[in-house]
Amino acid sequence: MSQRLVIFDVDGTLVDSQVSIIAAMTAAFGAEGLAVPARAAVLAIVGLSLDHAMLRLAPGAAADSRARLVEGYKAAYHAHRLEQGAAHSPLFPGTAEMLEDLAAQPGILIGVATGKSRRGLDALIEAHGLGRYFVTTQVADDHPSKPHPAMIEAALAETGVSAADAVMVGDTSYDMDMARAAGVAGLGVSWGYHAPEALKNARSVIDRIEDLPPALDRIWEKTA
Repeated sequence: MSQRLVIFDVDGTLVDSQVSIIAAMTAAFGAEGLAVPARAAVLAIVGLSLDHAMLRLAPGAAADSRARLVEGYKAAYHAHRLEQGAAHSPLFPGTAEMLEDLAAQPGILIGVATGKSRRGLDALIEAHGLGRYFVTTQVADDHPSKPHPAMIEAALAETGVSAADAVMVGDTSYDMDMARAAGVAGLGVSWGYHAPEALKNARSVIDRIEDLPPALDRIWEKTA
């Protein structure tokens, strides 16, 4: 049996980090003396690298101001994580069990492709005890922002899995567009930060985490 790779987005897919994201964005914009973007606008950029996110949220700001927004967000998010621990980004219900079951299947590898920083992802993985599941972790520090396919391409290269045997699981249009650009199937989830109808490039969209294994089977049956 050839190996297969399931690549997960993090924020809005595995963890519900919106409270921390909104709080950090509020602090960053407040420190810069700028109007805080609406909650919907902030959640719409989750998944992008921070420089791309700030360009969308503050398009009229000077480059140095946007750079301060990025650093202010990082500092506020880090402080919130230190204060709250694992509670700052709780796992969606059923996530730990899903990862455990998926990792136990022969021939299945699990990875991550996220707009988080390496520091942020490592801290989250440690807080929730997820390190044993992921054989490849791709972060914003090392790649162009989603939807550029670089994260998925690197995950495929690291694991030796072909694009036909990989699936990208995520909650945003950026995840699904990245999957399409990399030539892998995209599996959308409806419980995250983009509306299901925005996931136009998804092969399918699931509403419950327990629906993920059969959805993966259906995708791979079509590519077998």
